[in-house]
Amino acid sequence: MTTGTALSDFAKRLDRTAEDTEALLGKLLSDTVLPDEIARPKRLMEAMRYSSLGGGKRLRPFLVVESSAVFGVPRDAALLAGAALECIHCYSLIHDDLPAMDNSDLRRGRPTLHKKTDDATAILAGDGLLTLAFDIVTRDEIHKDPTVRLLLTRALARASGIGGMVGGQMLDLAGEGRFGDREPVDVARLQQMKTGALLRFACIAGAILGQSSPKEYQALDDYGRALGEAFQIADDLLDVEGDAAALGKQTGQDAALGKSTFVTQLGTDGAKQRVRDLLAHADSALAIFGARGEVLRAAALFVADRKN
Repeated sequence: MTTGTALSDFAKRLDRTAEDTEALLGKLLSDTVLPDEIARPKRLMEAMRYSSLGGGKRLRPFLVVESSAVFGVPRDAALLAGAALECIHCYSLIHDDLPAMDNSDLRRGRPTLHKKTDDATAILAGDGLLTLAFDIVTRDEIHKDPTVRLLLTRALARASGIGGMVGGQMLDLAGEGRFGDREPVDVARLQQMKTGALLRFACIAGAILGQSSPKEYQALDDYGRALGEAFQIADDLLDVEGDAAALGKQTGQDAALGKSTFVTQLGTDGAKQRVRDLLAHADSALAIFGARGEVLRAAALFVADRKN
């Protein structure tokens, strides 16, 4: 059971990690040319900063930092891994918002990047963030052991690629009927890939960096899977019940596109019950860590009860 003290500590730690991630991303996205780079075009860097800085709760980096803290991983190393993950997340949002994808006008209460600039700039900014993520995750500062860095890089690639986020986006488009007749959608699998894979990576990243035991790795894997599904159900509920001003983006888009979601499949009450079941599963998965898992328990509650 998560206490009020743990929830208060969680909020402070979430804010601190958001601030630290913002500062780190600012440095990583500076105009300073690195060894083996030739130039950093001004328009490209401004677009990458526009879509990466000045907003967001930084939940994914937070989960990397806190799953790493369970094993005593240095915070600076975990923040770097979290920044790499956040670059992947921000790239995905840029591309999701494009006219060829979700055709969104607003993101975090501001014009989406392709509306602020143009489609070509948005595509290249996303490409830049994706490749920068793999530059970051391979840096020596993340871990002295190259094998650990290799395992972390492979896990991030699989979470973000064809068997994870990118593959999930393709299934989502197929379910909308973008390529002919609507294809039947396995909502749980789709969202496990499109949304859940990066959240799961954020949780197992700590186990990889901390060189955990197989049981500890499995515990964080189970926790991350439950958290990822709870996050998506909460997102589906917000699309139905949420306030556009609080969300910083349009609501009702899933219904407008005729998407199958957890809400359309389970109904509102069924979706909320599923979230409660997932919270119980996440809590059980963390039992192996005892008090070390309190902040992660609070994170699951935050994900389930979020308003934006």
